[in-house]
Amino acid sequence: MAYIILGYLAAINVITFFLYGIDKWKAKRNKWRVSEARLMWFSVVGGSVGALLGMKVWHHKTMHKKFKYGVPLILVAQVTLVALAWYYRST
Repeated sequence: MAYIILGYLAAINVITFFLYGIDKWKAKRNKWRVSEARLMWFSVVGGSVGALLGMKVWHHKTMHKKFKYGVPLILVAQVTLVALAWYYRST
């Protein structure tokens, strides 16, 4: 089961990272964009590390408060939930 979860997290973070890059590329070319809701949703479903890396590497959405503060808060919440689950599973 752990391998499935790790595989999922790896995949969703890679997808999220490139989704930020694609949106930045499209923004520079005045093309159809990825919605902010979709970018945030990918963070919520496990891609928060990929989102943070995408923001850093592509310099994208770094000034939007809901991304600047929201994505790190999502990551903290996800790490907290995993830590609690691990703690309660081991007791």
